[in-house]
Parts: sequence; structure tokens; C-alpha cells
Amino acid sequence: MAEKAEVEKRNITIFGEETEFDGVLEFKDRLMITGKFNGKIIAPSGDLAIDKNAVCTVDSIDANSIVISGNIKGNINANERVEICSGSVVDGNITTARIRIANNVDFNGEVTMLENEPEVDLFSVASSEYKQAMIIHSDVVK
Repeated sequence: MAEKAEVEKRNITIFGEETEFDGVLEFKDRLMITGKFNGKIIAPSGDLAIDKNAVCTVDSIDANSIVISGNIKGNINANERVEICSGSVVDGNITTARIRIANNVDFNGEVTMLENEPEVDLFSVASSEYKQAMIIHSDVVK
């Protein structure tokens, strides 16, 4: 619960539909782009959302997580996850630990999966503890 409360305390910045930004953008919290962006985004601990009307042409995007509902041209790197929503257009390579691509997505590029090591040392815990840790860290609902 503390982790969820920490996420909710993070600031969110919104670049409106009328916003056009050219250059290098760095942030730590959450950003939603609904306008036009050209350049590079650096946010290794930040969460990025690209709105359905947004158009982004990037050298690269480096963020913790990225949810795409709009149009992106350029390479995408996400430590945690990338989600590409229905109706999106993505032209570039993606590197991430987890990816979800909806139906009706126009994607042109390659996907490289990062291997996230478990936070639990396999050799220092009992098998029941390890199994519980894997259940907690997985996306599988039982």
C-alpha cells in the first residue's frame, strides 16, 4: 500500500493540445503529452503518457513506463513497461521489460525484451518464500 500511496503523490504535468515543444525534455514524475513534441525525452524514473491526439518525433524516449495512445516516430526505451493502445501509430524500435500491444495498432519496428532479475535471491530463501515472491511480482491473476 505504501508503494501505491507514493505513486499517487507524484506530480503530473500535461502538455496541452496547443503545446508544441522542441528540444530535450527531462522529468522525474509523470508527464502526459497531448500536443506535438520533437526531440529527446529523458526520464528513467518517470512515467510518460502519449495522448491519442499527440504527435511525437523523437531521437529517443527513455522512461520508466510509457503508455502510447497517439503517434510516435523514434526509438522507445522503458525500464518497466510499454503499452500501445488501439489506434496508435508507432514507427521505431522498442526496448522494455514488459509490452502490451492492443488490436488495431500500426507498429513498424523491432522489440527487444529486457530481462528483469527477481528481487529475491533464489539461493537464500526457502522455496515457499520464493514462490510467494514470484506470485507477488507477476501479472498472473489466480
